[in-house]
Amino acid sequence: MIGKAIAGWIGHSIDRRDGEGGTLGAITGVAVYETGKRVLPAAILIGGGVLLARYLRKRLGGEEALPEPAE
Repeated sequence: MIGKAIAGWIGHSIDRRDGEGGTLGAITGVAVYETGKRVLPAAILIGGGVLLARYLRKRLGGEEALPEPAE
């Protein structure tokens, strides 16, 4: 709850700087906060899984860790 209030206040302050108001900025701030709360942990898990797969592939002597990109 406090996180939403802080995100709304920051968004409101940023949007008010351009002289057009601040309600849209507050809504955007809360939306970005809520999205980030769900997306960031998922991105960390996916990145960790990729790194683990790369490490295990290299460690177990399987295929090359990452194939060279075709140009």
